[in-house]
Amino acid sequence: MSVVTVNDPHRERRITYWVLGIIFLLMAGTGVAIFHTNKESDESLDKAAQLSAALASAGIRAPSTNQIVGVLGNDGGAVCADPASALNKGILYGQLTNGAAGPGQRPVIADNNVLHGQLLIMKIYCPDQLAKLQEIADDLKLADVA
Repeated sequence: MSVVTVNDPHRERRITYWVLGIIFLLMAGTGVAIFHTNKESDESLDKAAQLSAALASAGIRAPSTNQIVGVLGNDGGAVCADPASALNKGILYGQLTNGAAGPGQRPVIADNNVLHGQLLIMKIYCPDQLAKLQEIADDLKLADVA
């Protein structure tokens, strides 16, 4: 009497592993092929150099051009993503406080230059949105405190 094996579990697992391995390699190859983040372009390098010069002329310590390109790219990144939205205004107002938490947190009169860097970034990267942030900055009570 002979024994006939209908479904060999080792053969089925081997086929499953081969299929999954090929699918994984295809997905990894596709991911590498379409990976485009942090791509330097002439436009992003020009804007970064322009921002670095503007920050230096304003007396603000400027990061390296490569760091600016990495963070802001050629479109301004998160700085230019709807700066006048309720969330971004709330974050800004939350940063202009005394640093306490809970019931001790109070707004402060901030220095005149507190938004100067962000306004310079927006002037170079997204001048169409500059007026919105300028309105918010004009509403703040600022003084020469630092």
